[in-house]
Amino acid sequence: MKFLKLLIILVAFQVNAQQGGMWIPSMLQGMNESEMKSLGMKMTAQDIYDANNSSVKDAIVHFDGGCTSEIISPKGLLLTNHHCGYSAIQSHSTVEHDYLQDGFWAKDLASELTNPGMDATFIVSIHDVTNTVLEGVAQLASELEKQKKIQENISRIQTTFPKESWQENKIKTFYEGNQFILFVTETFKDIRLVGTPPSSIGKFGSDTDNWVWPRHTGDFSIFRIYANKDNKPAEYSKDNVPYTPKHFLPISLDGISEEDFTLVFGFPGRTQEYLPSNAVAQIVNTLNPAKIEIRDAALKVQDGFMRKDQAIKIQYASKFASVANYWKKWIGESKGLKKSNAITLKQNFEKEFATRIEAKGKQSEYGNLLAGFDKNYAAINDYALARDYFIEVVLRNAELLSQGFKLYQLEKVFETKGEQAFNDRKTNTLKAAEDFYKNYSVVVDEKVFEKLIVLYGEKSPLAPESLKTADFTKLTKEVYGKSKLTSYASLNELLKGDAKTVLKNLNKDSGYKLVKILADNFYKNIAPKYDAINLEISALQRNYMKAQLELFPDARYFPDANSTLRVTYGKVKGYSPTDAVYYQPVTYLDGIIEKYVPGDYEFDVPSKLIELYNNKDYGQYAENGKVPVCFIGTNHTTGGNSGSPAIDANGNLIGLNFDRVWEGTMSDIHYDPEICRNIMVDVRYVLFIVDKYAGAKHLINEMKLVHPKNKK
Repeated sequence: MKFLKLLIILVAFQVNAQQGGMWIPSMLQGMNESEMKSLGMKMTAQDIYDANNSSVKDAIVHFDGGCTSEIISPKGLLLTNHHCGYSAIQSHSTVEHDYLQDGFWAKDLASELTNPGMDATFIVSIHDVTNTVLEGVAQLASELEKQKKIQENISRIQTTFPKESWQENKIKTFYEGNQFILFVTETFKDIRLVGTPPSSIGKFGSDTDNWVWPRHTGDFSIFRIYANKDNKPAEYSKDNVPYTPKHFLPISLDGISEEDFTLVFGFPGRTQEYLPSNAVAQIVNTLNPAKIEIRDAALKVQDGFMRKDQAIKIQYASKFASVANYWKKWIGESKGLKKSNAITLKQNFEKEFATRIEAKGKQSEYGNLLAGFDKNYAAINDYALARDYFIEVVLRNAELLSQGFKLYQLEKVFETKGEQAFNDRKTNTLKAAEDFYKNYSVVVDEKVFEKLIVLYGEKSPLAPESLKTADFTKLTKEVYGKSKLTSYASLNELLKGDAKTVLKNLNKDSGYKLVKILADNFYKNIAPKYDAINLEISALQRNYMKAQLELFPDARYFPDANSTLRVTYGKVKGYSPTDAVYYQPVTYLDGIIEKYVPGDYEFDVPSKLIELYNNKDYGQYAENGKVPVCFIGTNHTTGGNSGSPAIDANGNLIGLNFDRVWEGTMSDIHYDPEICRNIMVDVRYVLFIVDKYAGAKHLINEMKLVHPKNKK
């Protein structure tokens, strides 16, 4: 029986070989390079990452801190997702000039639109600094002391590690604190909007099709990086010039076939692949259902208003998309975890883990890990749930409360740092509030609040007693009828005067008083206990990771995603999500026409695109008389990989990553190669829209188009 259990685990690892994983690009030589070549890759690991010479990594850009993008021309042309550029596109849109609805294409450099605050970051080099970070840590007794020492070491190394004056050093944690890597980065701050299709192309299918396959979304937008005359990062200036990159991606016109090699390069945000079974059970059974319910209520209210009012639709477009994105993701994640029996699989792994601890005589080091998880996840359950209610209701979805929380932080600044710090923060708060209220509707927010405050009071296990017994209808009228947090003008009036005057008036405001009750309760009764237990869990998780690496030496362990540069590789491949259903890996323009619903905000199709389809005016972008739109692969992606390039065996751009299939969104926690697929827009569809739909031939002329499959 023991041999059978071991065989099952080894077979599982073998099945996952060449499938899944988010690998550090500077460490691909060896196993990863061999696997990639076995899948058909023609490049070398050094072609992908080279600290001293031009390589593919020099074309990969962290876009505005949350997405990925790639350089596709020698003039700094930057390709990313439509949804990654969405807030910038929205900021340039008005009812008179609605770029979300109509699209935008700069006819020349002078017409490109500036985006204050937007940035683009390159990775210059990557260095393992684990030993230096952990100097003097092992002999310390408490977890708090260890973490303090680690942070001191990190601060010192980041300050002293060699770099150029315009560059930065950033150290990130890997393998749950068992490895530390330093990234030398450079960040450009003059990024301009070059082109975007209308939302009827860039967001086709909208929330209905989000996380769904088959997909027909042209999810792309184009920006450009500008630099100073020395090609170095600089703030916006009319004297800046297009950036000359170290490397840009050639674009393949040959397309893809099933089983073709695909490499996705980008900045995946966060995964939790090595959680114990009780953590996954808590996510599936407790945390996800609560968050889904909260966002479902908020989205229904917002959607009702957006369908009736064009101005509100523009105001809430970006916010609605952001809220809906993870609402639907959590639904799919829970569904996938249940379907793949992830909890049971992890429980079986833990049984083998315990067996190996005993066989290796490691009881003193690792024998209490699983029992420690049992104890701490039981203890943290109510605090984790209460924390999610606070975050989802107060900080994210009830906008008056989220604005009020910024004022709560302002009061805390006065208490801890005095009047000068208070005044500085007040100035910044007012500046941010001016932008906030441009996209705020008190009518919408009041209805959202009315729904969410009921959930908070009735279902959060540690809600304030006064909220549990409140008349929620009366409370809503009290807050939105009297609070000065409902407009910028009244907020500005509320914050006039010195610190004591402001705080005196704030504490009389009905909206602020509610925020203060909720925030005080959170910081007194929820956060301290959650943080203390979570610190114990983090220490257990670090040792659990160390133990897995030690006890399963032949397994493929990649570090969890943490918004650092990663490579994931696989192949173009269809899949079968349920019995008797098989999905082909490619969709076509024909499918857009099949889904077309005139006037529908999700499935309308521009008349120009219909005309191109009817005339079969496809240019050089068709394959067998059809225009490919999207395709899927086995690459292991997550949030942050939005905008990541899909690269072929020779290093050419073939697509643009933008989503995952709904059944496979649980890959953040449990990757299953049978159903986990990433979704990419075919680069030929991007070119077709730029060229034939938008008529932006000058952009096509900037790019290097190649036919790698025609090479002999």
